[in-house]
Amino acid sequence: MTELDDALGRIGVDATHGVWVGADGAQGSGAVCEARSPIDGSSLGQIGWATTSDVARAAAANRKAFEVLRRIPAPRRGELVRRFGQVLREHHEDLAVLVTWEAGKIRSEAVGEVQEMIDICDFAVGLSRQLYGKTMTSERAAHRLTEQWHPLGPVGVITAFNFPVAVWAWNAAIALVCGDPLVWKPSERTPLCALACHQLLMRACETMDDIPDTVSSVVIGGTDVGQALAGDRRLPLISATGSVRMGRSVAQVVAERLGRTLLELGGNNAAIVTPSADLELALRALVFAAAGTAGQRCTTLRRLIVQRDRYEEVVEAIRAVYARLSVGDPRLPDTLVGPLIDKPAFSAMQAALDRARAQGGTVHFGERVRQDVPEGGIYVRPALVEMPSQTAIVMEETFAPILYVIPYDDLQDAIRIHNEVPQGLSSSIFTNDMREAETFCGPQGSDCGIVNVNVGTSGAEIGGAFGGEKDTGGGRESGSDAWKAYMRRATHTVNYSDELPLAQGVEFDME
Repeated sequence: MTELDDALGRIGVDATHGVWVGADGAQGSGAVCEARSPIDGSSLGQIGWATTSDVARAAAANRKAFEVLRRIPAPRRGELVRRFGQVLREHHEDLAVLVTWEAGKIRSEAVGEVQEMIDICDFAVGLSRQLYGKTMTSERAAHRLTEQWHPLGPVGVITAFNFPVAVWAWNAAIALVCGDPLVWKPSERTPLCALACHQLLMRACETMDDIPDTVSSVVIGGTDVGQALAGDRRLPLISATGSVRMGRSVAQVVAERLGRTLLELGGNNAAIVTPSADLELALRALVFAAAGTAGQRCTTLRRLIVQRDRYEEVVEAIRAVYARLSVGDPRLPDTLVGPLIDKPAFSAMQAALDRARAQGGTVHFGERVRQDVPEGGIYVRPALVEMPSQTAIVMEETFAPILYVIPYDDLQDAIRIHNEVPQGLSSSIFTNDMREAETFCGPQGSDCGIVNVNVGTSGAEIGGAFGGEKDTGGGRESGSDAWKAYMRRATHTVNYSDELPLAQGVEFDME
């Protein structure tokens, strides 16, 4: 593990402390748990997990930091994020090594994930000078009516294993320029990535005397830690990324105290292939979207809806590619599909394939790969499943590389199939017909938060708001005006006359 140990050493990660409140690290007061790599099951270290009391301590420290941070001008807060982005550039490769070892991503995807962190920092620095309000025309003479945005407060961030650094960075970069500290509960499967990100942010904080280091805290732990974050009134916003089940649980706890949630939950993403589609272009996009990250992205392509006349052609083209996809050690440069995160993920995949067969599906591939892969890891060949229709199993999201293929007759039929699942994150259509493309993008088309034409479902730029509808949760992170989720809006009315006219012409004469 020399590569991993060297990266941890350069970043300065203490792989035993599961609680960090600013620069103060401690072994959590909970159980000591072992982190393991999905590559080969090897131990990455033993970490003392946090408990609810550790969460309370972190939230209290963050609340005090907020009282300082909210008074610092936003461009100065942006300077912190700029310096953090510079630190990330210096440790780009080190952090990518951790992502590969802990999440099992191939090196190219790991490097790309860290680049996404750098990109959001650049975006947020510019945003720090663009937290614009509005000026409206008042119906009352000599009155000024405006809206202004203010820092909201500490943010609780809950993230999943599949993007162990980027999703936190989306939240962190924007929250910090908005004046909000963070308490982060990462996936217990990827603790080292979280500890590394925190240490790199601390390096940026060390260079700014006016910024308290307690703007960032990390609490490694299980469900009880996430629920404690959700229930803490000192955290007015909880941003949670993960399964629909987890999101519902968090949302209920936060709603009980009338807090805010920003939810990025499951996706059951689909692509439509029309008669006019460029198959060569579509094939590359479809295979990456379906098989990349071993099918463990919220934007992974899980349903392929193909016009009946092109069905056999498309299925055979994907089968040919799947048969030769390089599955194996994600550290090797030629690998395209790395391991599943753990054995339960493999069990869930096989159970879904069994249900697909029982519901009339024809399964191609999907078996465990045991040759030329590291022993101790769970490697599978991505599955291609021909379904007669959109059955019950297709309506569910299985977090594994399973691509269901369904035929359709006309575009309205395809859109109906596309929209009838509970989730609504990412969608695609492959067509050279402008009317088909515009219909899919219009109000009668895709009901997802992300709608693509001749682009796969997986892979988004930080300039556009990221998120989805229905069971996906409705939250938006990253670009556009997603920053508004991290701030509170105040409407200001200033009367600069010596009279007191009331709105709507109301009369209230006390004489």
